[in-house]
Amino acid sequence: MQPDASAQRPRYLKTPDAATHLGLSPRTLEKHRCYGTGPVYRRLGGRVVYALEDLESWAALGTRRSTSDAGAGTVHPARRRPAED
Repeated sequence: MQPDASAQRPRYLKTPDAATHLGLSPRTLEKHRCYGTGPVYRRLGGRVVYALEDLESWAALGTRRSTSDAGAGTVHPARRRPAED
């Protein structure tokens, strides 16, 4: 009996694999982490990992049906954001 394919899928991804999953470069994902504009991450030991469901939730913020659709959220660029007063 073969195990279910979803059971073999990793629950957490390291930065290079998470970036590939999102279609980003690892450096861009690192910038998002530093600037606070990226997906939620965890530190396990000395390693940074991302849960698959957190990556999907973050990517879903950019979902739009048309150019005039405001959407449910915003995926900001990987750069410092001005301080909000």
